[in-house]
Amino acid sequence: MLVERSNTVTEGTKGTYPRKLRPKELDALESVLPSDRQGYRDYRELLSKMVVLGEGRRGPGNIVLGFTGDHADTSSPLAPVIAYGMIETTLDTLSITIREYAGRQIDAEIVSAHGDEIPDHYEERRRWTYSSWKTGDPLPSTMERLREVNINEHLTIGIATREKRILLHDAASGIVHLIPITNFYNELMLHRNIRDPRIALNSNLFFQDIERYADEDLRRSFVAYNKLKHRVSVIEVPPATQATGVAGFLKTLFGKQKV
Repeated sequence: MLVERSNTVTEGTKGTYPRKLRPKELDALESVLPSDRQGYRDYRELLSKMVVLGEGRRGPGNIVLGFTGDHADTSSPLAPVIAYGMIETTLDTLSITIREYAGRQIDAEIVSAHGDEIPDHYEERRRWTYSSWKTGDPLPSTMERLREVNINEHLTIGIATREKRILLHDAASGIVHLIPITNFYNELMLHRNIRDPRIALNSNLFFQDIERYADEDLRRSFVAYNKLKHRVSVIEVPPATQATGVAGFLKTLFGKQKV
């Protein structure tokens, strides 16, 4: 069913900064921040207090949000993506990306497939966001079923082989992190001791060969990746029972840790 959207621009002028978020910008950004998840409600609260400090380094559609009196930082490394989704209309597709809050600022993008400004009026076909995914659900964009691997009580990774995405759902905060493939794949190759460069250096094979890897391979590779590129807190849980004496010492020295 088509839904008509009308978002009239009332604040600011393009190129004049700082300025308030325009209603159509706020609507697009909030579409990837589900209000029923605490982690994303925190981002909605931030947006309500922030202004647009300037255009980001990626050009039109990329904005830097911050607080009045600050200046847009376009030189620091880009923070990881915290939310992503799309609004599909009868004439265009808008992709929305929000990066993690860092240095009192948020980098966000609202990009039209045609390179145009968000229209003030459009007929909407549907909107979706990876932020709505949770354990047991299909991929929001394509309804593809995911391979799921539990990391611990609160964390689950979902692997979409057709769309070539790795999602991490944090049940404690409700946030869904997008996990880049390259570093994760490197840790998987190290864990499996795969040294053939035709395999180890070709991360594109991950989704093609996913059935070759056991859940435990993927779990341990994620834990190693997370230590290198910290995304979430992974609590290592000690064994339920512990041996004592020499046997306990050897088990501690050589035993496997659980997450």
